Amino acid sequence: MEEGLSRFATSQDYADLADVDIVIEAVFESMAVKKQVFGALDKVLKPGAILATNTSTLSIDEIAASTSRPGDVIGLHFFSPAHIMRLLEIVKGEATEADVIATSLALAKRLRKIGVVVGNCFGFVGNRMLYSYGRENQLMLLEGAAPETIDQALYDWGMAMGPNAVGDLAGLDVGYKIRQERTDLPDDPRFYRVADLLAGMGRFGQKTGKGTYLYEEGSREPTPDPEVDALIRGEAEKLGIDRRNISADEIVERCIYGLVVEGAKILEEGIAIRSGDIDVVWMNGYGFPRHRGGPMHYADSIGLDKVYETVCSLKDRFGPMYWDPPQLLKELAKSGRRFADVGD
Repeated sequence: MEEGLSRFATSQDYADLADVDIVIEAVFESMAVKKQVFGALDKVLKPGAILATNTSTLSIDEIAASTSRPGDVIGLHFFSPAHIMRLLEIVKGEATEADVIATSLALAKRLRKIGVVVGNCFGFVGNRMLYSYGRENQLMLLEGAAPETIDQALYDWGMAMGPNAVGDLAGLDVGYKIRQERTDLPDDPRFYRVADLLAGMGRFGQKTGKGTYLYEEGSREPTPDPEVDALIRGEAEKLGIDRRNISADEIVERCIYGLVVEGAKILEEGIAIRSGDIDVVWMNGYGFPRHRGGPMHYADSIGLDKVYETVCSLKDRFGPMYWDPPQLLKELAKSGRRFADVGD
């Protein structure tokens, strides 16, 4: 520890970075702030230095455009808590040079991380899919499922934590700020309605002692909060949503199939070049159960014909906004192939 700390220095002067080989920016998720930082880095870093961003959602290309050297810009998305989680999403921009990608993979190995190279889009692979998973959780809160019921169903299925407990751990303000930056949100008043309301009330999760759940001082143990239950019921009434009992099977099906549908779109668009990369991201960054092999492998194990049939039934039941089957899923299901066959 002492040896490590002896190598550690802090500074508030960008000029002190003049001779470094790589910089990893980790300011909060504001494009304006990130552009400001990268503009300053661009002025002082030596030629050939790598300018990396730890953004979890924002466009690498837009960040790179704020510099005179977009080929040296890459995303290095560490998963929190970064000293424990092994996943490192390596996000290549349109202009990112091959040597920058290779160096980033070598750095991941040196840090004993699992580096996965992905393409640039909102949320990349992991967080883009997380929004589909979380969307269904948020919708079911309004439809009648309690936060603890949803979390328990997904925990029992094998997830390391339920989505509401995860949100409180990460901080509900993080996702709230990200959604405020987005211009592509669906035209749906239900979309992350509960999370946005809680964040707007200053209920950010464990760090404030209140989020979706209550937390006693010094405790990380979530406790259901009657105030949140009343808030959700009131919002459901405003939106004209009839509340009902939702089974554990439906909770799991909608959340996990939400992942599979988004994963199919990511493969279709070439954001991930193979389904195994998506599975590695989800098992090492999001607590997906290893014995199920990741969301895409899980879908392959069920059979994509059955998956396609289920997605079509969800579309019939809830409409096409979120459940229109991707063309790739349809083609693979009809031809008896698997996600694992894509990219062979």
